[in-house]
Amino acid sequence: MNDFSSTPIIDLDDTTAGRILRTAHELMLRDHYSGLTMDALAYALGMSKKTIYAHFESKDAIAAALIKAIGATIRRRIGEVIAAPGTFPQKLGAALAIVGSYFAALSPGFLQDLQRFAPHLHGEIDKLKERNIPTVFGRILAFGREQGMVRDDIDVAFLIEFWLQTIKGVHEPASLARTGLTPKAAFDKALDLFLRGILTPKGRAQIAREHGTSGARRGDD
Repeated sequence: MNDFSSTPIIDLDDTTAGRILRTAHELMLRDHYSGLTMDALAYALGMSKKTIYAHFESKDAIAAALIKAIGATIRRRIGEVIAAPGTFPQKLGAALAIVGSYFAALSPGFLQDLQRFAPHLHGEIDKLKERNIPTVFGRILAFGREQGMVRDDIDVAFLIEFWLQTIKGVHEPASLARTGLTPKAAFDKALDLFLRGILTPKGRAQIAREHGTSGARRGDD
């Protein structure tokens, strides 16, 4: 099996169900959704398929549980960043590093495979974005506005909806195929353009000073 030491954190316990989800996640990143079989999962876990089915009724149920767990983990981790002391650039950079790490684990092939063989689960990823983006970016942008680094003439509700639709669009497999980008690279480029429009001169200067870029820290760590 491939080395998954750099796989992003997912809040899973050490129960049998947690072990099943963790191993299924590793197999899906390697073999994509269509390559994950109950036989392969049972072999990797060293347990019977009967035991797996006692916890999850299908491969779809496993994938759906993983998407839900990933969404909850992202909200938990970024919530900790927002609650901790720090400047707007520091919080923004840390939050983007977290989000970027999850996109870095994906490939265009993974998303294309999921859209082809399980479009309903591909839709669940969009729903995850719809749950997380308003909460995560809404709180960070509000903090940036308080510090005078996000323009105060911007309609935040529209801004969040714009960002949500942008990210959903650039991560469509057809869009990734046309641009030749990975999900993370598409995220980084969209973010750079996005931030150029919403930051005040003070915000751009502060982020450049702290991270040495014209935009925001790109989440490469």
